[in-house]
Amino acid sequence: MKEFEKTKLNRIKRGANRAVYDTETINSILDAGFIAQVGYIYDGYPISIPMAYTRKDDKIYLHGSTANRMLKAILESGKTSINVMHLDGLVIARSGLHHSVNYRSVTLFGELKEIIEDSEKSKLLGDIVDQMIPNHWETLRPMHQKELDRTIVVEFTITSASAKIRAKGVNDEPEDYELPYWAGVIPVKQVLEAPIPDKGYPSTINIPQHIETHYNKFK
Repeated sequence: MKEFEKTKLNRIKRGANRAVYDTETINSILDAGFIAQVGYIYDGYPISIPMAYTRKDDKIYLHGSTANRMLKAILESGKTSINVMHLDGLVIARSGLHHSVNYRSVTLFGELKEIIEDSEKSKLLGDIVDQMIPNHWETLRPMHQKELDRTIVVEFTITSASAKIRAKGVNDEPEDYELPYWAGVIPVKQVLEAPIPDKGYPSTINIPQHIETHYNKFK
């Protein structure tokens, strides 16, 4: 099993028993979502913002406007960190101190470059859309050149990473287990509600099959 080398940068110290470094687990967490928190420094302030992404092998791709200050900042620095997290459960303990959550979280470190070639940019933008809804890009109108011209696509190569996972029940003090307080886990999942068509032409036609399939998978 391939693992990321444990370094001063990616090693998990707090809760080390929850640390995972193998690429298969890390990639599965990345592929389960499409929104990442991307960190950067602007005017001396550390900032993180959510960004849509797609993963291809050891690379993450982001996109935004050519005026996007975050993308400009990370391209100038040449490196950044990215976090993806999924909330899986609320852990309700007998004391406030032991309340927790079940989760899957990945933190990535890496280097960046801008994708310049239009055909490659367009392909990657399609991959980002398809990470949100599979098989969707090919059902859309082609991008106008002016749209492509004002869009930055950034390639983030993962050089180091680690995951942290909690997937268990309550961890109360031994003497508290006989106390008359409810404790347990409330599972959390993200669901989709029925698609609502936009005004105009969409309101007169059936919902596309690939959208119905995606909705039925997560409803």
